[in-house]
Amino acid sequence: MRFDETFIAFQNPLDQLEKGLEYCRKGDWETGLAHLTAVAEQQKEPGKLPSRYYSYLGYAMAHQQRKINEGIKLCRYAIKQEFFQPDNYLNLARTYLLAKRRDAAHRAIEKGLKVDANHPELLALEKTMGKRKPPVLTFLSRGNPLNRLLGWLRHALRGSVKTKKPAAAVAKK
Repeated sequence: MRFDETFIAFQNPLDQLEKGLEYCRKGDWETGLAHLTAVAEQQKEPGKLPSRYYSYLGYAMAHQQRKINEGIKLCRYAIKQEFFQPDNYLNLARTYLLAKRRDAAHRAIEKGLKVDANHPELLALEKTMGKRKPPVLTFLSRGNPLNRLLGWLRHALRGSVKTKKPAAAVAKK
């Protein structure tokens, strides 16, 4: 774990919190997590920190320590504290992606963009993930076998056929 010389010099936990968030925003999750963890150890009253702290701590724990369920809980807690912070939704979406839950990540991005439609990182993540088309039969769920089959056919007719058929399309013998 890498620490800079200013790590020890913090007197005010909020200064250390800001430094940890700065490292996280730059993509140095290891150092950011070290700072955020140090803030948690100094904190006498849990739950009194800004929501973005819990959000970044949640994603950092999931990213660095593979504690994905704990990360999701912390990100959700951050949103309950301050639902109007788009970074909280960004970190929740990133954490869901680590959990391989793309559908939940899409929902988190949508909610975050309702808070701030021009949030650059949410827009970039949405673009990276791509937008899903609506289900063919909107009155049925996306996971319905008929919707899955029709979606596969729609995709095939548009030119890029997957070699693997969805489970719903394979007949049981």
